[in-house]
Amino acid sequence: MLSRLMRMRTALRASGAGALLALGLNAGTAAAAAPGLTLSACELEHPLRLTVVAAECGVLSVAENPQDPSRRRIGLHVARVPAISRRKQADPLFILAGGPGAAATAFYATVAGAFARIHRDRDIVLIDQRGTGRSNPLDCQADEALLYRATDTEIADETRRCLTRLSARADVAYYTSSLAVQDLEHVRAALGAERINLYGTSYGTRVAQHYLRRFPRRVRAVILDGVVPAPLALGPDTATHAEQALLSILARCAGEPACSQRYGDPARTYHSVRALLRNQAVPVALADPSSGDPTRFSFTTAHLATVLRLASYTPEYAALLPLMLDDAAAHQDYAPLAAQFLLVERGYAEALATGMHNSVVCTEDVPFYDLRAIDRERLADTFLGTLQLDGLDTVCRIWPHGPIDADFHTPLASDVPALLLSGSDDPVTPPAFANLAARGFSHGLSIVLGGFGHGQLTAPCMDRVLAQFLARASVVGLDVSCTRRARPMPFFTSLNGPPP
Repeated sequence: MLSRLMRMRTALRASGAGALLALGLNAGTAAAAAPGLTLSACELEHPLRLTVVAAECGVLSVAENPQDPSRRRIGLHVARVPAISRRKQADPLFILAGGPGAAATAFYATVAGAFARIHRDRDIVLIDQRGTGRSNPLDCQADEALLYRATDTEIADETRRCLTRLSARADVAYYTSSLAVQDLEHVRAALGAERINLYGTSYGTRVAQHYLRRFPRRVRAVILDGVVPAPLALGPDTATHAEQALLSILARCAGEPACSQRYGDPARTYHSVRALLRNQAVPVALADPSSGDPTRFSFTTAHLATVLRLASYTPEYAALLPLMLDDAAAHQDYAPLAAQFLLVERGYAEALATGMHNSVVCTEDVPFYDLRAIDRERLADTFLGTLQLDGLDTVCRIWPHGPIDADFHTPLASDVPALLLSGSDDPVTPPAFANLAARGFSHGLSIVLGGFGHGQLTAPCMDRVLAQFLARASVVGLDVSCTRRARPMPFFTSLNGPPP
């Protein structure tokens, strides 16, 4: 899971594009799903305006506080991408986004091509989870420059300011996963689907598992991509997992002849860059990679930590890491790292509703930390350090804690067919997480892609595997051999790209 405020303290002091899609909807049609939810023609746009997906959209009104339905109600933004086939299957695929704080509609617009095989025969249903997207989003606008030099007092002050701004239209306590799964069930019923399939990515895997716990007879099959096990409270080991993933990426470079010939030992280079930045910030001047405007700022360990962590999420970004670290260490050129920081930080920050993230993490994770078991010395030796945990503690002392089901963190036991996906170099949900979750599925299969990061949806051949799994609703005899042949993008040995 990823969010701006989870990165906030991390980044304070230490720290599929495609062609235009037109998917099977007559622009003049409108479909009545059920009383309370009417769908009409709409478009889902890629956040960078790279793609447009035709869909049917509507708003379902639900009580913000289900225990007091006479008071504030919020609108859930729902989109359905109708199946291409006129003989479509009756069980749609519901897609649950990550974060916490990402909107399902925006997520789908970036990866629609990966679901093209499934979309031939099944409707795709997207719900912007309460607090995200167009479902009463809990957005907190903060000064980006402040995030990289904030003190505990400044974090606390910004948290209170955000709460004050949101209080006019939301009681932020009522935006947790336990309520989100009830919303999901309301939408399923409104659409008249007897059973559904679930795809969840990152934090969305937590929501998928809890929906399965609450409504087991409504789920036909489930795909968990970047798995968060139900018993686990995320946070205490995040810095350790991120460090391990980075070192694994750099070791992979050292083990490849072209990469090692160009960069030697990238892990040594990484440590030398960290050591230099611990002692002093480095002034950088570059053209902003988004606008082209001249930009100057001091590059610190906080900026480095953001680049290292977020670049580890995907093999495309990870392929650049040895090159950028070498430019910094060998040529004192920090502009490539600085440009990458500007790109990845903006991309992730703009995609997430910070307030909704806080409502989830401050209810479902932080209260369950065993502080006695946290090895702060070990965490301090990582590029993320302990500041993320300390920042979360500051935020969650202020942010209201919301409803959570009593069995939320108990192990899940299910006989629903489940496909669990992991990358060997995932910096936030390592394969061990999927192994833990897999114990609860009597008909589950766990797949690990070597050299890949967080989220396997767009990995080579994965679209075919997912389509076959949903067509069969079984892992028995499922052919996943192509995933063992999948390879991440080769490392860049120059700005021109990987070697031929």
